[in-house]
Amino acid sequence: MMVELACRAPSVHNSQPWRWMYDGRCLGLSTDSSRLLPAIDPVGRQMTLSCGAALDHLVTAAVALRWSTHIDMRQITVSPQRIASITFEHNATPQSHEFDLLTAISHRRSDRRLFGQISDAQAASRPIRDAAARYGAALTVLGPDARETLAAASIHSAEVRKYDPDYQAELRWWAGHSFDHEGIPPRALNNAADSAAVQIGRRFPVPRDGDVRERVTEDVDESTVLLLSTETDTRHDWVQSGRALSAILLEATAGGLATCTLTHLTEQSGSRTIVRSLADAAGVPQVLIRIGKPSPGPIPKQTPRLGAATVLTDRVM
Repeated sequence: MMVELACRAPSVHNSQPWRWMYDGRCLGLSTDSSRLLPAIDPVGRQMTLSCGAALDHLVTAAVALRWSTHIDMRQITVSPQRIASITFEHNATPQSHEFDLLTAISHRRSDRRLFGQISDAQAASRPIRDAAARYGAALTVLGPDARETLAAASIHSAEVRKYDPDYQAELRWWAGHSFDHEGIPPRALNNAADSAAVQIGRRFPVPRDGDVRERVTEDVDESTVLLLSTETDTRHDWVQSGRALSAILLEATAGGLATCTLTHLTEQSGSRTIVRSLADAAGVPQVLIRIGKPSPGPIPKQTPRLGAATVLTDRVM
């Protein structure tokens, strides 16, 4: 059950690039290189970050189920795929908030619609700031004056890859199809009008006419953007950024806020440099999060997931 809940974690284009192995005593987590997106994520940074998010989801679920965890990440420096080894003790004493976070695992989704405005204090509340600090990530709240710069970074990222056939093919493979267990289905994407209104979002393929949601408002996106940065840019930093991302998304969901992870702004070196100029202090931008009040109307459906039996094995990897 814990692995199934861990697999509700966000991953780049819902690729779910993780493998779990249980030997009767220890649960191992590794990246699944067969699910790497080579055009979008050539060095596997986002793949590793996604596995970090799954690791935090696992630990969060374990606490609510009265299991404490010990995380060993020493193998990350010697293995190109290994992320962590986890052992458990049935001695945790969860508080009410742990159950709120467990519920958030089941309800969290990437919401690409327009968001309503919230205060900076809400966007970077004490639980959200603590979630970033717990994993050594620096959290920057980007104000309205940064919006134009973020939009420029988003446009730069799109323009650089506009005529890249590998990137475009990869994007269209993972987004806009009705896969049973992976990828981003059409109902989770915006139509052309809503996509243009969220100027800092990734430009996904527009769903076919039969899958397009009608835009019912001319409101503008008033979301707040959070930036997670690290001092260095190692695999360990990528895992920790993913853990911080997961913790922040779950805290926001538990607080009734909508969220959407923005990964395209740090994928390409030019846009990443632009984003880096917005950080409070020196650091390497890893991921951004759009956060705000959810739009009225039907909530986007959650993206599908691979079954636990597909990603969990009892063999040594």
